[in-house]
Amino acid sequence: MEKHRVQEMMLLMASKIRAVANALSAKDCDKFIEELLLAKRIYVIGAGRSGLVAKAFAMRLMHLGLHAYVVGETITPAMNSGDMMVIFSGSGRTKTVADIAETAKGIGAHICLISSNADSRIGKISDCIVIIEHQRDDVSDDAAEFEIRQMMGEHKSFAPLGTLFETASMIFADAIISRMMEITKTDESALKNRHTNIE
Repeated sequence: MEKHRVQEMMLLMASKIRAVANALSAKDCDKFIEELLLAKRIYVIGAGRSGLVAKAFAMRLMHLGLHAYVVGETITPAMNSGDMMVIFSGSGRTKTVADIAETAKGIGAHICLISSNADSRIGKISDCIVIIEHQRDDVSDDAAEFEIRQMMGEHKSFAPLGTLFETASMIFADAIISRMMEITKTDESALKNRHTNIE
């Protein structure tokens, strides 16, 4: 099989991320930010690599001065009505995460789902959903089509299944933080003051 240069793969991913960004609903993003700013406390969750994205998002929310926690950590407090749960799940139906989401909904939490699948178990109970598109664009070049299929995990691949969703979700989460910094008029020095200083 032809070897692909790392730079070419990065550029291919970047082009797909651009398409994802263009497909985002501004209304859904605004709703998500509104929920974040109104929440008493924010709990984040995801499984596998999506869980790593969730943890990174929680860290940035903390840097922004919000009360953010990662579900499952030993120091995460009990959830109450009026709190918010942010779920990163490409499928929207990961069983362990869906079970927790339904428990949180029963407590009275607002559920916000970042997913490629609105019509899913978690989607059905969510108060807000941001869709990270995973459909492929039409391409005329067979070689490009092959590369995109590989990146999307549709063949034996150099990039495991879900890569695009998780990478796009990470960039989306950082963009949300940047927008919230604008809205709350928070400058970078305030974030630095909350950054860890004991490592």
